[in-house]
Amino acid sequence: MSVVAEEDPGARVSRGAERRLPAVLPAAASPRAVGTACALVGLMDLAAGIFPRFRYSRMHVLAGVVPGTVTSVAAAAAVVTGILMLMLAHALKRGKKRAWRAAVVLLPIGGVAQLLHRHSLGGAVLSAVLLALLIRYRAEFSALGDPRTRWRAVAAFAGLSGLSVLLGLLIVSAHPAAERGDPTVAQRFTEVVYGLLGFDGPVGYASDQAADVVAYSLGGLGFLIAATTAYLALRPAHPVAELTAEDEERLRCLLARHGARDSLGHFALRRDKSVVFSPSGKAAVCYRVVSGVMLASGDPIGDVEAWPGAIHRFMAEARAHAWIPAVMGCSETGGEVWTRETGLDALELGDEAIVETAAFSLSGRAMRNVRQMVKRIERAGYACKVRRVGEVDEGEREVIRRAADAWRGTETERGFSMALGRIGDPSDAECVVATAHDADGALRAVLHFVPWGSDGMSLDLMRRDRAADPGLNELLIVAALQRAPELGVKRVSLNFAMFRSALARGERLGAGPVLRTWRGLLVFLSRWFQIESLYKFNAKFQPEWLPRFLVFRATKDLPRIGLAAMQAEGFVTLALPAWASRRLR
Repeated sequence: MSVVAEEDPGARVSRGAERRLPAVLPAAASPRAVGTACALVGLMDLAAGIFPRFRYSRMHVLAGVVPGTVTSVAAAAAVVTGILMLMLAHALKRGKKRAWRAAVVLLPIGGVAQLLHRHSLGGAVLSAVLLALLIRYRAEFSALGDPRTRWRAVAAFAGLSGLSVLLGLLIVSAHPAAERGDPTVAQRFTEVVYGLLGFDGPVGYASDQAADVVAYSLGGLGFLIAATTAYLALRPAHPVAELTAEDEERLRCLLARHGARDSLGHFALRRDKSVVFSPSGKAAVCYRVVSGVMLASGDPIGDVEAWPGAIHRFMAEARAHAWIPAVMGCSETGGEVWTRETGLDALELGDEAIVETAAFSLSGRAMRNVRQMVKRIERAGYACKVRRVGEVDEGEREVIRRAADAWRGTETERGFSMALGRIGDPSDAECVVATAHDADGALRAVLHFVPWGSDGMSLDLMRRDRAADPGLNELLIVAALQRAPELGVKRVSLNFAMFRSALARGERLGAGPVLRTWRGLLVFLSRWFQIESLYKFNAKFQPEWLPRFLVFRATKDLPRIGLAAMQAEGFVTLALPAWASRRLR
């Protein structure tokens, strides 16, 4: 069986395709080199501002001319500038325009601070050379800013506060105290906290200049924390991803005409995604930006002939923001189009389990375990209902929603590429919900399926009461497969099994040591991620396995893409309080 139409779309794509994109998004050497140099300059500025004995070289003429107050202020400026340059380094490597503007302002300030505080001509010259390089290659720093929310202000406040306390302890410890003895750790910490707030602390210093340097440096760090937090909190907040009502309606029209191509098509209607359409409007790519990765999922939506236009728009958006492009879970046809049109590479990610409802049966030796489990659960008094969401009244929908949330098991809703993120929405009337009830009629388990064209459905959500008898999920899947023909459903997509082929081949007789080692690692990781368990659960229903692929730019991007995918799927989350997590959702 093929997930796509019988016609070979590869031949159709080549006709009328738009101009192909370069093999990879350009990552010019100059932004990377300038970003690295800015990080080094930032470290040198920090060292010059923190440690009084740090020297490059001395200009003794300036030492006797510049007043002590000026050098103290210059030391504080060097510390603040060094922190900001370190913060800008990564954005400069990505070619961000705003980072370029900030660096052009900060480099002269850092160079002057080096000259006045440490009388270092070398540091000033290095800053001037780097400034000249920034101006010379300014055209390569054109990437736009990333989507943002005001929660970045919270993260910036926490990060800068921790860093400032550590740097403050270094500054206090590096400058000689009064002859009455070294201050204790508690006194130094108190001095840092008071200094960040702009007050004098309990530590006395051997000279007025040392006291001024510490006071100005701590005050500068406190000002940096306050100014950065205020800027991030007060600037206009743009949602990280948002599917507008108009975008959703356009996507639904495309799915109505072409939704049968991809079992993951309906998941494009997640409302925490963004979308780019082809110039003709006949195709679209939905995505989310996570940690600098522009992450799409599944195949493009719409007419295959218009896929290249949507793909080019996607790649142009990635280029404009210096994001890393990646596609999770595309089909073999989708992977061929992506790689041919963009020059990206592809890696088999796993397999999707597809069951033909007409051929499904509980009879036979292969289905013995499932058959016995289903019979045992039915004898315990459980019964199933399989209906379209539109057939369920609003009161029962609310009961199902509350139960699904209570049985989730984690604070964070998981899923991105193969999850809709909602259940019982009035706009999803064509979805299918299967519920299991005990002998008293209480709801004990629920499955939710989304449409896959006009004659298919894809498993979206599978949850049960942990206190109920095991086997309810098997009972519900069997009930959904048996009721599917009455609903006009001919094929059902079950869970996606990552690295299924490696698990299957690794347990066969004669598997080599490399394959066995790889399978052992996957089994070990299954303690935290449902890798082996999902594969074995899906295999019970004797499905047809269809490969899914990851499309990526370069091998060095894979760790970052993997982290972004885990964040998008909900396996890696920010350590925020529960109320903050709910507010973000």
